[in-house]
Amino acid sequence: MASLGISFHPFPDQPDERTRNWPLVDSFWTVPVLLALYLLMVRYAPKWTTRHKPLQLRAPLFCHSLAMVFLNGYICLELYAASRDLDYNFGCQPCRVSFDPHEMRLTKAFWWFYISKILEFADTAFFILRQKWSQLSFLHVYHHSTMFVFCWILIKWMPTGSTYVPAMINSFVHIVMYSYYALSVLGPRVQKFLWWKRYLTGLQLVQFTIIFFWTLQMLIRGCEYGTWITLSMGIYSLPFLFMFGKFYMQKYRVSAVAKKPI
Repeated sequence: MASLGISFHPFPDQPDERTRNWPLVDSFWTVPVLLALYLLMVRYAPKWTTRHKPLQLRAPLFCHSLAMVFLNGYICLELYAASRDLDYNFGCQPCRVSFDPHEMRLTKAFWWFYISKILEFADTAFFILRQKWSQLSFLHVYHHSTMFVFCWILIKWMPTGSTYVPAMINSFVHIVMYSYYALSVLGPRVQKFLWWKRYLTGLQLVQFTIIFFWTLQMLIRGCEYGTWITLSMGIYSLPFLFMFGKFYMQKYRVSAVAKKPI
């Protein structure tokens, strides 16, 4: 294939040749090793931290959150700019393997998106060290562990085509989310302005609703992006719609009822 040639594949049998040898993509063992380390941390680290006083970690948490804001901002802008330059279709964009500079720009943004999911494991570490047990929920652990696996599959096989849509939406949501995290550690003077916390969960619900109906329309129109990955994305969004919806109802609707005067 020529250096700027293009080949199309509705779903490849082999890994994408552009990302095949990229860091943390090449070896299959990357996934089980990192995932095992993460789950071992979730399982055993709380037993160690409960023997000690909770750590505040305001400076590290602020720096991590701010770095994630900038990283997700970079990812979101790169995905938007590259997909616009390539005239990608939001509703359906078939996969294509190309070494065109704009395509490579998009592919590199996908790699950083994948790396961001590894860096997000630090969120769980902060919860454990600060002993924020209510935040160390099944939803949190399930979300972080499965997103990491899903993103590894995408960067290894499909860092192209319609993959840019959920990645761009998710990175935008994380800009807002990590902005909240960064501001929340600045103390009471700033925290009183964070009344919009409840809308973070609402934003998550909007995200997964959009992704579900977006995958549904691709399946209906027979988009040549890859039937099984499209179906997987749609099915993957359903548990999150249920769990985030349940969390929202329990945390905010119940509290609102409790505050009503009798």
